[in-house]
Amino acid sequence: MNFQNTRAFAQLLDAQDELKKYQSEFEFPQVNGKKTIYFTGNSLGLMPKRAKKYVDDVMNDWANLAVEGHFYAEKPWWDYHERFSNPLSKIVGAKPSEVSVMNTLTVNLHMMMVSFYNPTSTRFKIICEEKAFPSDQYMFQTQVKFHGLDPKDVIVEVKRREGEHNLRNEDIIAKINEVGDELALVLIGGINYYTGQVLDMENITKAGHAVGAKVGWDLAHAAGNIELKLHDWNVDFACWCSYKYMNAGPGSVSGYFVHEKHHNNKDINRFGGWYGHNKERRFLMEPEYTPNEGALGWQSSCTGVLAMAPYLASVEMFDEIGMEALMKKRDLITAYLEFIVEETAKETGTNLEIITPKNQAERGSQLSIILHGEGKELFHYLMKQGVVTDWREPAVIRLAPVPLYTTFEEMYDFGQILKTGIQTT
Repeated sequence: MNFQNTRAFAQLLDAQDELKKYQSEFEFPQVNGKKTIYFTGNSLGLMPKRAKKYVDDVMNDWANLAVEGHFYAEKPWWDYHERFSNPLSKIVGAKPSEVSVMNTLTVNLHMMMVSFYNPTSTRFKIICEEKAFPSDQYMFQTQVKFHGLDPKDVIVEVKRREGEHNLRNEDIIAKINEVGDELALVLIGGINYYTGQVLDMENITKAGHAVGAKVGWDLAHAAGNIELKLHDWNVDFACWCSYKYMNAGPGSVSGYFVHEKHHNNKDINRFGGWYGHNKERRFLMEPEYTPNEGALGWQSSCTGVLAMAPYLASVEMFDEIGMEALMKKRDLITAYLEFIVEETAKETGTNLEIITPKNQAERGSQLSIILHGEGKELFHYLMKQGVVTDWREPAVIRLAPVPLYTTFEEMYDFGQILKTGIQTT
């Protein structure tokens, strides 16, 4: 498409947008009495208006039914989490029996490592990416120490090549082959949080399995953002938070995937709990743990219904729309934002370096931009003008145009604000 840096052209794209009605389904913060241009859905998504009703429903059931809400609420609490299986399976490319929700992201990654990281004297190493999200790094370090090992001997980081911003998939696969028989686990972020790069999860998974390792993915920035085929890719496990692209609210309950090939393995390690026990016999209070079938067999404690309620509202919205429609708009609006940034750079004579891959297959709803020659003053200017973005040292802003609630006209407006900011700060 031949883009134009004009308001009329942006408005034309909005008029053709099949998802435009959904912007009115979200609450926007305001700055100076005006709705913000919200670019941080890759950190915390906006609140769906329907989420408030879902939370209110739980509160009303609690008030009116008390303990009986477990069985007699409109959406009974005791199996509330089971409502996620069908819609989540479509979002991450899984069978309904392979997905559910519980805990939060890092807790779930720890739970999955109980099952899928079982080091031996000869096979004990973990491959991750250089500068993984800090929570993942801390998880690796503490898990390794729990097993009585030294992180320096175990954790192998795949590094970027000199002078490059993004990882190369071939370098990850080469490192997997190099570690070979010593490799126990590959666990990497499917999308790099800093650059927005999407990795080749299918072929990396194949490479890990080829040397006898288990392969898992942290999909914090991928779930609800890009096409995933976890079952077909034969991924062992994956976890994701729900409060970024899936708009479930701050710290809301996390999703997880366990491939069906592991479901009937009675010898696999798990940290069991009441809600993972056979659902049909749960209230018999039996002393011996018998896991539920499927991914539900990895449950532990009662899952917080209030935390699940806004997530359920969101996944039902995703189910209405479908990932295909979301990705179609994602590709177009991200490309238009890229065009606007490049035009602004030309008009101002500024080096605005986009470090997110240009190939649409290697990115989702995020552009990370180095503001060469510009200080943090520009970021503060954008925020004061109602452009909610994200700053990462040394001089990177991350922009995430979320297809559910971002408009093309907002991309045009951002370009005008950015141009003024460069000229005046």
